[in-house]
This record gives sequence, structure tokens and C-alpha cells, in this order.
Amino acid sequence: MFYCLRFQVTMKFDNILDEAHGFGHYQIALVLLLFIPRITIPCHFLLNNFIAAIPSHHCDISSLDADGILGNLSREERLTVSVPAQEDGTPASCHMFSYPQFHLLMNSSSPSEVAVVQCQNGWEYDNSTFISTLATQFDLVCDKRGLAKASATIFFLGVMAGAVFFGVLCDKYGRRSMLLVSYVLSIMFSVASAFSSNYIMFAAFRFLTGLALTGITNISVVLSVEWVDTKHRTFMGVFGSISWSLGNMLLAGFAYLVTDWRMLIIAVTSPLLLATATWWLIPESARWLIANGKAETAYKYLQKCATFNERQEFTSRVKPESLSTVATMDHQDHSYTYLDLVKTPQLRRLTLFTGIVWYGVASTYYGISLNITGFGLNLYLTHFIYAAIEVPAKILIYFTLDKVGRRVTQSGTLVLTGFCILINIITPTEYWTFRTVIAVLGKGLSEASFTTVFLYTTELYPTVMRQNGLGYTSFMARLGASICPLIMLLEDMWTLFPEVIFCTMAIFSGLIAWLLPETNNARLPETIEDIEETRKKPVYFTTEDQSNVLLKLPISTDTMQ
Repeated sequence: MFYCLRFQVTMKFDNILDEAHGFGHYQIALVLLLFIPRITIPCHFLLNNFIAAIPSHHCDISSLDADGILGNLSREERLTVSVPAQEDGTPASCHMFSYPQFHLLMNSSSPSEVAVVQCQNGWEYDNSTFISTLATQFDLVCDKRGLAKASATIFFLGVMAGAVFFGVLCDKYGRRSMLLVSYVLSIMFSVASAFSSNYIMFAAFRFLTGLALTGITNISVVLSVEWVDTKHRTFMGVFGSISWSLGNMLLAGFAYLVTDWRMLIIAVTSPLLLATATWWLIPESARWLIANGKAETAYKYLQKCATFNERQEFTSRVKPESLSTVATMDHQDHSYTYLDLVKTPQLRRLTLFTGIVWYGVASTYYGISLNITGFGLNLYLTHFIYAAIEVPAKILIYFTLDKVGRRVTQSGTLVLTGFCILINIITPTEYWTFRTVIAVLGKGLSEASFTTVFLYTTELYPTVMRQNGLGYTSFMARLGASICPLIMLLEDMWTLFPEVIFCTMAIFSGLIAWLLPETNNARLPETIEDIEETRKKPVYFTTEDQSNVLLKLPISTDTMQ
């Protein structure tokens, strides 16, 4: 009986939120305000597809023309006598002849003893697609080719560090204030990276940019979920994630119009200026305020919510003292840390499984997204197709999350993604149309798994640990994302090696997701005790149950929906 009464009191905030209307104009306005900064996130996360692109190139042959001996030759003839040809007839990218081979103008084959050396005076690049990229700016080609992909790894390491940084500070200082910090730091570090004078400076500021952007990613999701009622959490989670797909499609447009890597970074960062200007309109999480003993401030935000949602009777039905009785923390003065994620059995199990699932989701998604060269289409169209397929995937997820539940959706999308990768592994390359269709389907499924895991995770962790939980899982996701570019370098050992790894990880993490508890139509847990005690036997509230809870609160019940 004691645990039953405690469970009823613990879940009281949802009933108070219902009085202010848990899904109205206020919540829609909130998710639209968060749309602005969230558009920037995919632009930065997938920016390396464009700023780190390596255009066709060959050695600078000016050293062979020191005496003007090549002056009467056309450009093609100069290349013929100066740079060895590859099997496809194009000039070699990393080698040149030690001296001009004029006999090649007579279509003679090059003798094997002709001396070939590495490029002596840098490279000449094809600027028809890009005016400038990291590769052309800092000569990240040939022996330094890996540094171009490594810049993505460095960025995701920053995102990984930011997950821990903002996870701690958001639970301690609140969602709203740290969101502003994230806005300002993201703008500063992005602009600094755009004006980097060398690769080391660029890498350092890209790391810091990734760290700052993580705050926007995590806080916006948590704020959206904590301000909405149980019935509409799925809608808020999926609708908010549309911003990722929209930003992803916009990145293709930005990159097509802005072909200089410095200006492209500034272009994709510019929406954050508008986000900073509208930050003051974003509310603090009332759940967090109550959990941290700030009931009066929470009541003011709930009043604004009720007024905006045209619930004028809220102040007469809900009094400030109602919030002071809401039991959302087992110890009001306790400061939670990441260590609390592994102190109790059920939470420790949850932490282990969600970490594996997030690693698998991220490694699979970025393993597909950062490899957009196999379509036979131009870079921009390929990226746009990969982004556009995410929209129908999200719409499908919206219906399946409530119909079949979070666990089945999470596990199913991951396993199916793995099978799509497997099909392309065993399908001969000449069937490129079929392979393209399967690749796009796999991309849509991988995005569906990412959309699901954000919502699923916020429902699994209690309010007192939610930001820490999301910080930890985001850390695991970015670990997977940061390793992806390095895994893709393994194709030099075996072409299919990266695909085999991504396929295995997708299927394995999908099976692990099946071990997580279902959260569909369950109320958000508030304390660690809710995880340890009540989640052992899932409780589903009927209308009568809700009325019984409300009878114990100092609020009226005749406006409950």
C-alpha cells in the first residue's frame, strides 16, 4: 500500500500539466522555436561530405618547366609528358616523372625504368565543383588523405565530450540557461574554425564546435518532451525531429550555392543568430524546476502555459502549494552524477543496454550518411536523396511508435537496417539500380531508428537523471560516430570490410534493444525509485485511477481530459 500511494503522488505533475493543457499552442510554439537551432545540427554533423571533399588532382608540374621547355605544349600534352597515367587514363594523383617524357607524345609506352617521384611542388586541383575545400586549402591528399576524414572524427570527439559536459551542467543549472550557452559557444567556435590558418587550428575549433552543438541537440529534445503530456510525446518527438531532415536537405542546397569551405561553415551556422535572438521566449522545464525545489518559478511557467493555451481557470484550480507537494525527488538536496547511473540494479541494466543501442544507431547512421559516392549521381543530389528519404521514414515511425510500441520499433528498424546493408554486400555491383534502392531504404530505416531512440531514451530515464542519461547515451552515440570515418578507411584492406562491421553492429544493437522495457503510454518516471520499484510491474492508469490520484491533490478535477 505504501508503494502504491508513493507512486500516485510521484506521478502528480502530469495531472497538473493537464490542467494547463499538456498539448496546446504553448507546446507547438516551443517546438517551432527549437526548430531554428535544430536545423543547424545536421548541417554541421554532415558538413564533412562537402568541406572535406577531395577533388581530382595531380602534381604541380611547374618544376619540370623551369627552363620553359614545355612552353609550346598544350595543357594535355604537358600532363602527358610530366605525370604518369593511371589505368583509366587519368593523370596519377600523387606521382610525377622526375623529368619530361617527350616520347609519350608519340604514343610510345613508358619504359619501366623511367623514374617516378612523389609530387615535388604541391598539387593542382580541379575547381569545377568546389572553389576550395579542406583538402585543397591544406593539401590533405596522398599521404595526408586520412586527415580529411579524421576531421570528422575530431568533430565527433568534441560532440562526445559535449554530451558529458552539458549532461552534468543541464541537470545542475537548468535546461534554458545552458541552451543559451550552447548557442553562443557554437557561433563563436564555428566562425573561428572558418578562419583557421592551418589544419591544427581548424581541428581544435571543430572539436570545440562539436562540444558546443551537443547542448542544442540534447536540451531541445528534453525540453520538448518534458513540456508535453503522455499522450502527445510521440508527436512532439517525431515532429521535432523533422528539423533534422529539413536541415539535412538544406545542407545540399547550401553546399551547392556556397562552394568555398569557409563561407559554407558560416552559412550553415547563421540560423543560430536568429535562435539566440528568440531564446528569451523559450521556457525552463517545469519538471526540472520542481525536481530542484523551485516550485514558485515552475508555477509561473505553468501559468504562462495555461494562459497561452486558453486555460484561464488554471489559477483557480491549481495553487502554488500544489507544486510544493509534488514528490519528484527522493532527496531534494541530492546532487545526481553519472555514477548514479550504475548504482542501482535496474538503472545499471538500463544504462548498459541504452549505451549499446545508441552506439549501434549512430555508427550505422553515419556509416551510411558519410558514404555518398556510390550512386553514380553528383554529390549534391545524392546527399539530397539521402536526406529526403528521412521524411517518409519519420511519418511511418509516428504511426508505428504508438501502434506497435517503442521497443519493437527500435529493435525492428535497427535489424532491418542491418539486413539492407547485408543485401548490398552480397549483391553484385552491376545491379546498381537495385543496390541504390536498397541503400536508400537502409538510410531511411537508420534515420527511423535514430528518431525512435531519442524519444525512447527520454522516456526511459527518470527526471532527476534524464539529462545525465541522455548525456551518457549521446556520448556513446558520438563514440560510434567518431569511429565511423576511421572504419571507412579499412576499405583499403578489403572493400567490403566497413559494410560488414556496420551490418554486424546494426543487427546486434537491434537485438539488445529488445531487452529494454516498453514505455508506450507509460508516465515519465520522476525518481530513481520509480525505475527500481514501479518499472518492475508496469502500471497503466485508467480514468478512474487518475481521478483517485487527483482526489489526493489540492486541485479541482472537473476539467481533467
